[in-house]
Amino acid sequence: MSYLNKKDAVILLADGTIFHGKAIGDGGTATGEICFNTGMSGYQEVFTDPSYTGQIMVTTNMGIGSN
Repeated sequence: MSYLNKKDAVILLADGTIFHGKAIGDGGTATGEICFNTGMSGYQEVFTDPSYTGQIMVTTNMGIGSN
């Protein structure tokens, strides 16, 4: 699916800051701690690792999720 066809996503922080982007994975509403992963590989493990439960993972590598 191309980037333009992905659903819009919004992150709203506790201080009122809003970030707009595109969603990957399941739709819906989630709450949790936002964590950034700057790795260029291994992101599959990050998204399936149970130790990240309750955290919202944000990847910083532009190629992740772009297929």
